[in-house]
Amino acid sequence: MSGKRDDSPKAAAEPYSPPCQMHEADPAYFGYMTTEEVLGLLNTLLEGERAGVRAATALRKSAEAKDCTPLIRQVGEGEAWSCAMLDGHITRLGGKPSHAVGRFYEKFIAIEGLAGRLAFLNRGQEWVIRRLREDLPKIADERLRADLDEMLSLHVTNVAACEDAMRAMKEGGPI
Repeated sequence: MSGKRDDSPKAAAEPYSPPCQMHEADPAYFGYMTTEEVLGLLNTLLEGERAGVRAATALRKSAEAKDCTPLIRQVGEGEAWSCAMLDGHITRLGGKPSHAVGRFYEKFIAIEGLAGRLAFLNRGQEWVIRRLREDLPKIADERLRADLDEMLSLHVTNVAACEDAMRAMKEGGPI
């Protein structure tokens, strides 16, 4: 090329500058997570949420947790919604949803007593909150970000409800 600008009608019809094609750029170009990174995150969260569903189910079935049934149902429903949402986004993004259950459940089931299990359940939910707060700004997909933001809100609400229940248990009042 001679370094001269081509002012022909054909050249004018073709995009001249790269910004015209920015919508086709990989999200990583803008500092967002790649699709593979997003799928890895979503599968990690899915495994954890699946463990949370199992933990809530085990709690609901335990006789000592009968006074906490509405709280446990609330937590379990939030975990189940999160599982379905994550599964849907993984599939939509061309990934394969993991069928594994996070190690959280094994650790949870080994804990004795309602108070210890509720505290451990909250630590798991707090891990999800930290992870989402860290990774949400790195996700370019607006639909996914909106759903993950809703998941974050559910977890924040459930952590507060569990803290209230644990405080009431310590004080000997109704849960």
